[in-house]
Amino acid sequence: MNRKMLEGVAAGEFRAVARLITLVESESPEAVPYLRELYPRTGRCLSVGITGSPGAGKSTLVDRLAGHYRGAGKKVGIIAVDPSSPFTGGAILGDRIRMQSRSLDPGTFIRSMATRGHLGGLAGATGDVLLVLDAAGFDVVLIETVGVGQDEVEVARTAQITLVLLVPGMGDDIQAMKAGIMEIGDVFVINKADHAGVERIEAELGALLSITCRKDGWKPAVVKTVASEGKGIEECARAVESWREQQKQSDFQRDKAVRIQRERLLDLARTEILRRLMRQPGASERLDALAHRLADREIDPYSAVEELLGKP
Repeated sequence: MNRKMLEGVAAGEFRAVARLITLVESESPEAVPYLRELYPRTGRCLSVGITGSPGAGKSTLVDRLAGHYRGAGKKVGIIAVDPSSPFTGGAILGDRIRMQSRSLDPGTFIRSMATRGHLGGLAGATGDVLLVLDAAGFDVVLIETVGVGQDEVEVARTAQITLVLLVPGMGDDIQAMKAGIMEIGDVFVINKADHAGVERIEAELGALLSITCRKDGWKPAVVKTVASEGKGIEECARAVESWREQQKQSDFQRDKAVRIQRERLLDLARTEILRRLMRQPGASERLDALAHRLADREIDPYSAVEELLGKP
């Protein structure tokens, strides 16, 4: 382990942070000692997940929120999860293009990440990247998901608070009623509020929220914004702060933190089990042989898994 790089991350040096995140994203075993050392330094930042359909204005809202927090003297980290390129497996980097004003800010760190086939709207390494930014002293970390619909619920198991973006004229009012989306939203942001149809979305959201009873006692706020013009950004930030203050008085925030860590442990366990399996001598050859037998219908997938894992 490079002590100089570890000290650089702890001091919040962007270059050291970027190098460690690269190790994390590549799933290099070299990253683990750093993460172990940094973990005790975490638990101080506010992590905000931002999700919604493509075209809802997530990147623009992230850009404006980052500007708001920077104006308040906060150090801001942005994790922008992009779809994977089908050719290279890397992030398309569209979010970085839309956040050029932030890329020149010495108090804002932006990292675009590829999903690489990971479901749930987030990249598989998002939790570890959040850990690195937390340990590096960032006050606020904004996590923007891919924006593909209902699969985005994983952001609620990673970020402390989740903002769900809706826009008029895109059927988001119907999407919001589907299982999962309503449950993960702590703040609902109706973006592009200068467009027709805002009142209908607001009324339907209000009706849905009126029959929703959360165990933590929080009633999700509904905020209207025109992010491209910077309108409603302060109201959005105030809603986040109201949630944060309410959660300080609630025992359920501790329960949520425990649930998040439980899911994290399971994810790490699955990854480690797969890594150990594939490190075994001849594992790749056995996997290929079983795949051929499956394709020829010589064996069923359940028996194949047992054989792969070495069960009798």
